[in-house]
Amino acid sequence: MDAIDAKMLAILQEDGRISTVDLAERLGLSPTATGERLKKLTRDGTIAGYGARLDPGRLGLGLLVYVEVSLDKTSQDAFGHFARAVRLAPQILECHMVAGGFDYLIKARIADMAAYRRFLGDVLLALPGIRETRTYAVMEEIKSGAPLPVRLPHHG
Repeated sequence: MDAIDAKMLAILQEDGRISTVDLAERLGLSPTATGERLKKLTRDGTIAGYGARLDPGRLGLGLLVYVEVSLDKTSQDAFGHFARAVRLAPQILECHMVAGGFDYLIKARIADMAAYRRFLGDVLLALPGIRETRTYAVMEEIKSGAPLPVRLPHHG
């Protein structure tokens, strides 16, 4: 990756629908060269995909929660069962295995606190191997969906 690729990635994170011609103009490249760079960055997995950012409130998903999850046993088998079940729950936007005082951190979107109560009983507590959960309801989103800081790899 070079400086042009880094600039291209920054532009694409801000406007994923930019035309190749407009992108080429902003980069000072030909459309053909720009298209080739795009293909390479997609082929090597740097560009993982494209999508639309949606307004959760307009979709009736106004409550954002983070949930700490501790499992009753920590084995490869328990982790695998838990991970498979999490992937099937559409309300769970993200789930990360973490180091520290608990095993997983879940990010979920639901309509409101009543819907969260149903989600807790029907989805979260039904996940395999859960010993304990702690929920944090987001009162205000200060920063979310920010573009990744694109930096050139260090050569040393």
